[in-house]
Amino acid sequence: MKKSLTSVSTHFRRGTSFALLLCGMAMLFAGPSQAMAADDTINIGVVLPTTGPESKPGTYQKEGIELAIKQINDAGGITIKGKKLKINEIFYDDGTDSKKSAALTERAMSSDGVVAVLGGYSTALGTAESVMADRYKTPWITTGAGATAIFGKGYQYAFGSLSPVALIGTTSAEFLGSLIDQGKLKKGLKVAMVVENTDHGTDYIQGFTDWSNKHPGYFQVVLNEKFELGATDFSGILQKVKSSKADIFLSDAHLPDYITMHRQYLQNGLHNQMVSYGARGPESAARQALGSGTDYIFAGIWWSNKLPYPQAKKFAEDYKAFTKHDVDSWYAAPAYDGMRILAKAIEAAGSLDKAAIRDALKKAQLKDSVLPGQVLKFSANGQAEYPFVITQNKPDNKVDIVFPKDAATGEAVAPNPNK
Repeated sequence: MKKSLTSVSTHFRRGTSFALLLCGMAMLFAGPSQAMAADDTINIGVVLPTTGPESKPGTYQKEGIELAIKQINDAGGITIKGKKLKINEIFYDDGTDSKKSAALTERAMSSDGVVAVLGGYSTALGTAESVMADRYKTPWITTGAGATAIFGKGYQYAFGSLSPVALIGTTSAEFLGSLIDQGKLKKGLKVAMVVENTDHGTDYIQGFTDWSNKHPGYFQVVLNEKFELGATDFSGILQKVKSSKADIFLSDAHLPDYITMHRQYLQNGLHNQMVSYGARGPESAARQALGSGTDYIFAGIWWSNKLPYPQAKKFAEDYKAFTKHDVDSWYAAPAYDGMRILAKAIEAAGSLDKAAIRDALKKAQLKDSVLPGQVLKFSANGQAEYPFVITQNKPDNKVDIVFPKDAATGEAVAPNPNK
């Protein structure tokens, strides 16, 4: 049973009787005792954006969680004291609104009888939700926010299935450095950095800078600019990129900003030896919107359907069978494994006591993880840490893993041949 304003309105449009509509609304606005699931189920809250600017990745994350729930329930559920309990998802769409995201997370924790909440796609939404975890002493796993600031506040009930954003910057620098070592690019590259004005953007720059400082002579940062999320005009900042005469253009952007910025990048005739938008690049929405204009963009991502692990390939197959569409970029995988490691922790706790589940999460290891490295676990601050892979778009909608070498499915093209 899933409860949301959307589900109630959908039933009404389909002609459900007024009496049933009132019944549905009564369930939606019920207090804690009415919202509790049956004795043979476990309530799990899910708060993600399925409308608003982040609706696409939010929907993909929701699908990843729901695939995991289906598989767990189909296998009988979670065993607690010898009894199999099914997972009951209580879903809320936050509309990509941080205030609403926090309020819905609070509602799930305080009124819906949940033992944990999954969600928080994006740094802004995840930051807003994170404060509720310790307030209500309810385990919370963000499946889509990787900023280190969330995990630097000493929260005891907050966890994250994304490896730190700073590692995107570090891995991107390491990848470019490897291209220099191979002779594909020349040492002393001038780099223009344009990142979102969030902790996510700050972490990306820090990660790149850390590697650069440890490897002097590889890079020279000639531009460091920030932009606000949801901007529509990047002409001014792109003119600065052009004037900087940078060899490398590195941005850190969410999917809508990536599409808007790169469209204007192409319209302004910019050309750099290598281009990246952080964790964005292979998304189908961008390739459909910009066509061959996205060719040769590289991205540092949390998961790729090119990973050689059998479980990663099976996840992609299962996801397609479940959703009727291919897995798009990395979004669904950390959400899928976030639900799986939560289920493992609940079973290890042997009860629905929230403190016990929290303690179990701190010790949990998902050893058949679909993510890079194949093991998902949480570090002392609650955040996962595993390797990133670098992908590069190729012509004809092809995507290859190009770094690290032991995971590569193709050679990196450098410099960018587009004119």
